Amino acid sequence: MAHATVVALLGAECTGKSTLAEQLSAHFSAHGLRCALVAEYLREFCEGFGRTPLQHEQHAIAQEQSRRIRGAAQDHDLVFADTTALMTAVYSDWVFSDASLYAAALADQAEYGLNLLTALDLPWQADGIQRDGPQVREPVDGKIRSALVQAGLAWSVVAGTGPARLNAAIAAVQRHLQGPPANSPRWRWVCAKCDDGDCEAHALALLNRAR
Repeated sequence: MAHATVVALLGAECTGKSTLAEQLSAHFSAHGLRCALVAEYLREFCEGFGRTPLQHEQHAIAQEQSRRIRGAAQDHDLVFADTTALMTAVYSDWVFSDASLYAAALADQAEYGLNLLTALDLPWQADGIQRDGPQVREPVDGKIRSALVQAGLAWSVVAGTGPARLNAAIAAVQRHLQGPPANSPRWRWVCAKCDDGDCEAHALALLNRAR
């Protein structure tokens, strides 16, 4: 991977990943950084074939997503990836009970600078053949968290609606670019089961009081 910072947008369906990726790219481009937006290849696949992928097609979709991210990282400062191979692995696990894509997907994920996990606080909306329904969002969210925890990868949850959601994402990216304060221990949230913003805010408040 080149020296570009890759910001990976992860999350269950209809949690605003595409919108955030576009908004973040526009925001940081306006502030003088060379930004690239890597769209979700799965959407392109579904629109091109008029169907969702079969099990044996999942591996190639994951590889293509990673290939496009690596390509964008060659000549940009920031790359905003509207999903990664990890999401393909999660859905392959959920839909086909096939966990074989996790190892390669998590190896790619470990190269990315920042993982933003979109919370489940947006209403579900239908969007063509890609979406499975609101009932899959919680289990998919849980699988994402479990995979990140097991791989020892950190993430930041992005919650809120409208400008608040974008501002939370911008703040997370800015914190990452600035780096941790000197002599400050690195902290990460490792709850693999909940998506309660108040719960996570409470945990962070406890940490700050302990310092």
